[in-house]
Amino acid sequence: MEVILSPELQAKLTRIARDRGTDAEAVAREAIERLVDYDDWFVREVEKGLTQIERGDTLSHQEVGTRLRERLAVTQPRP
Repeated sequence: MEVILSPELQAKLTRIARDRGTDAEAVAREAIERLVDYDDWFVREVEKGLTQIERGDTLSHQEVGTRLRERLAVTQPRP
């Protein structure tokens, strides 16, 4: 597989690789792997959500508001 990069992106990649003490190919491989792993995770999470909706496992607007208020009350103490 060959990927053609713009000169600007190639320069950024080269700078990052130099700063890390590695080569641009290794940085590109790591970036691609992160993107692919993230995309795979994201699709699985969306599928989980859709399955929950199909089961009817959802919250009403009011329930969401109540949960948010409860969480904010715990994480943000009032003066």
